[in-house]
Formats: sequence, C-alpha cells, structure tokens
Amino acid sequence: MKEIVEPIEQYALSKKDRPKTLFSKVGIVGCGTVGQTIAVLIATHDIEVVFIEIEQEKIDAAYKGMEAALDRKINHWGMTINEKKLILSRIKGSLKCSDLQGCDLVLEAVKSKSREQRVNIRKDIFKRIEAQVSPETIIATNSTTVVITELSSELKHKDRCVSLHFSTSNPSANIMEVVKGLHTSDETYRNVEKFAKLIGRKMIPVDESPGLISVRLFASLINEACEVLMESVGTKEDIDLAVRAGLGLGRGPFELADKIGLDKVVRWLDNLYNEFGDMRYKASPILRKKVRANQLGRSTGKGFYEYTPEGIRIKTRNY
Repeated sequence: MKEIVEPIEQYALSKKDRPKTLFSKVGIVGCGTVGQTIAVLIATHDIEVVFIEIEQEKIDAAYKGMEAALDRKINHWGMTINEKKLILSRIKGSLKCSDLQGCDLVLEAVKSKSREQRVNIRKDIFKRIEAQVSPETIIATNSTTVVITELSSELKHKDRCVSLHFSTSNPSANIMEVVKGLHTSDETYRNVEKFAKLIGRKMIPVDESPGLISVRLFASLINEACEVLMESVGTKEDIDLAVRAGLGLGRGPFELADKIGLDKVVRWLDNLYNEFGDMRYKASPILRKKVRANQLGRSTGKGFYEYTPEGIRIKTRNY
C-alpha cells in the first residue's frame, strides 16, 4: 500500500493569522553605546529589535559595537558563536521611522548635551514615534534626568508613556528602574512589569524625580571621590580600592566614571544641580577639566586611567 504524505505547511496558521504575543517587537531610537547594550539585552530574550539611526554610518558602527560586545562574551566562555548569530539576526537597523510600525514598545535612547537639547530633541522624537505606532504602543525614554511627564506633555496619548532606566554601566545587573508619569495609565505600568519579567529584569518602581535612584547615588559618589582626591586624602587607585574592598562594589568611583564616560557624568551632575540647586551636585573641577581635554574614559583611551584601543585598562600598579 502506497504511503500518503501530506505537507504539514497547509495546516499551519499563516503569518497573518498567527496570534501576536505582547512584546514580540521592540524599537529603539538611537543606538549609541547605551542603545547597543539595550538592543543586545532584549534580542537575547528572543525578541525582535529594530533600531533607528540618522545615518548609515551610525547603523554600521552600532552593528560593529554589538558584535564586539558579543565577541567579548564568547572569549569569556559566556556565549557560543551560534548564539551570537541568533541574537544579531533579531536586530535590524534602519533609517526610516516607519519601521517602528508593529512595535509593542519603543524606547528613546539618544545622546544630547544641554538640558534644552535633551528636552526638545526627545519631545520631537516622541512625536515622530507616535506618528508611526498604534495608540497601544508604549513609548519610553531611557533618560534619567528628564522627567517623563514633561516629555509626553505634547502627545495625543500621554497615558502610554513611561521612563525605563537600564543599568548599562553594569549589564549583568538584573534591575530596571521604572517611572510612572503623571499621565501614565495603570495598564501601561502593568505591561511594563510584564516586559521586565520577559527580559529577566526586576522592576524597581521609582517616583518621578530627575536622577531616579541609581544616577543620584552614582553621580554623588563620583563627585565626592573627586573631592577626596583633590584634598589629597588618597590616590585615585587607593580610593577605588577602598570602595571596592570596603564597600563591596564591583568598581571604584573612578573606574566607574571611566566606564560610563566623564562627559555623561558631568551632564548628569549639571542636570541634577539645575533641578535641585544642591552643591553636592556641582560637578567637580577635576571632571570638567578632563572633559575639556577630551579625556572621557574608555571611549577616548584616557580618563582617570589609560586604556588600550580595545578598552582594557593599562595598569601601572597591582591592586
């Protein structure tokens, strides 16, 4: 008797009819160092990611940066080559905002300098995002020093906006700070909580305030460490060692500042000082001097310490 073989494809749901799961596609606007870290994190959890940049060169640089980050994991036995290929296959770069269509969440992660730029540029980005996505799509910012209520004030659907802060200075940290704005709906907040679980992050609810929790603490620690250094209480190596060994942190304040970028630390402090008027947020002269000299940390090869082109610190003392 002849065996009858029927193709199983005819019994499958078409792509159009398949049920769409929440957070099957996430968009990112701006894919610098922070955007790259977030894109890889999300794609690692089987979620499609599309990032938007303004130039093809920036898209190429983003792919190069993400590939380098994944290669470092492979070199430390934290990932296989096949896993790297799968993650990168889920990430798509684009110059067109229209490619954000179909996203369940779009995160703004652009870099800007002055506070006026930070607010105006992000407001414009939020409007551009809203023009492309459905009313149910969550629109978020990764900014820590600009409040979400201000950014969402000119949108038609303010209720779907939140602030999400990923700890990109420590990608292994399993937390995500979430700020509910004045207009944010309870449904949006609950869906963000689901998203946090999907990507293996614990959601930390934060009342709306510039700097949230982590940035206010980090910025203050780095600024105070600079004051201690200026007073010659200890060398930068000894201050870092005291914080690492004495307080149990993974990095000392100067090591952390170099990783974050000294220009970013100064922007944090400036925004916090303008908001609160507290002298503890007045950026140390040491930080400003290094930023003027373009000694920004790992990204430029020199900050408080010196680094190889691969971002590996050149040590002159054993600690």
